[in-house]
Amino acid sequence: MCGICGVVDYREYPHLDPGDLKDMCNRMAHRGPDAEGIKIFPLAGLGHRRLSIIDLQGGHQPMSNPSENLWIVFNGEMYNFREKRKELENFGVLFRTKSDTEVVLQLYLRYREKMLQHIRGMFAFAIWDKTEQRLFVARDRVGKKPLYYFHKPGLFVFASEIRAMLVYPEINGDIDPVAFSDFLTFNYIPDPHTIYQGVRKLPPAHYAVFDKSGLRVERYWDVQFNPDYSMTFEEAKSRTVDMLEEATRLRLISDVPLGAFLSGGIDSSLVVALMSRASGKPVKTFSIGFEDQQFNELPYARKVAEKYGTEHQEFIVRPNAIQILPQLIQHFGEPFADSSAIPTYYLAQMTRQHVTVALNGDGGDESFAGYDRYRHALWMEKYRRL
Repeated sequence: MCGICGVVDYREYPHLDPGDLKDMCNRMAHRGPDAEGIKIFPLAGLGHRRLSIIDLQGGHQPMSNPSENLWIVFNGEMYNFREKRKELENFGVLFRTKSDTEVVLQLYLRYREKMLQHIRGMFAFAIWDKTEQRLFVARDRVGKKPLYYFHKPGLFVFASEIRAMLVYPEINGDIDPVAFSDFLTFNYIPDPHTIYQGVRKLPPAHYAVFDKSGLRVERYWDVQFNPDYSMTFEEAKSRTVDMLEEATRLRLISDVPLGAFLSGGIDSSLVVALMSRASGKPVKTFSIGFEDQQFNELPYARKVAEKYGTEHQEFIVRPNAIQILPQLIQHFGEPFADSSAIPTYYLAQMTRQHVTVALNGDGGDESFAGYDRYRHALWMEKYRRL
């Protein structure tokens, strides 16, 4: 997890203060404790806080191409960067680092906006073109990495977290009543709104271009739910396993210690099983438990850990939600009503003492019917038929 930020100011009297970029980076220091980088240009500035995962020595950002007309700040991981690096090398591209960030920059140099079709990964990034005085920002297909922005004529401010953007006085912090209504309806605020007027989320699978002609936001991908009736059920199961194995293997590329959150549910158990199959050594797994047995899932996690021979660690916590709520509010930056954020925070805090990267199964329960409500829905369907 890294933090990116920046500003482009085309107004008549632009004032790009390095101190503003420094303040923005400081507010995201927890996202990237390993390094900080700031670069100021005429009309624009970029900032980066780094959590080093790949190419620990050579991946400093903001990063430029050799001619220094393109500069990038990148948050996330490109899982197929080695494959794409070889393709670019076949075109004669010479790389100065082993970083996936440099591959992203070179893809943009060759393909412009279409480069997003070449990337597999989770990402939010910004590229400043000094020659064209043009900013290009993009977010991954399902929105795993956040990106917020503020736009008014001649001015564009962006960051990985909302509170970093509040450095700029143009963002007055007034509440958006539409966003507040959405929160009361959905328990979160859907994109493109945020709780603040004028501050927007770049939606997943979108990119934005900002230059002197204004702001343009475009979708570059959409999920397709069309069923494929050409496969048998057995073929579909086999293909699902193949896809999960590949997805897990790609996420094991790391130059730092790596582990997994394990709750014992279907989602995290699948991830740990596939990690164990792909890894040549025991997987490090981490579970959180509570003294109240009604909420304690440790016995389930323990069974999975024993089955796959993981290096398993358990933590029993006595959560004090009131104590950590202010910190959680700061990190989310706006109202968010998912109470699972509290145990996840404790688990991440404890896991970080042992590894830098942890895989989890978020989203898997929705795909693999991991919640009781799916069984209840099946019962209700039978009842309706009756």
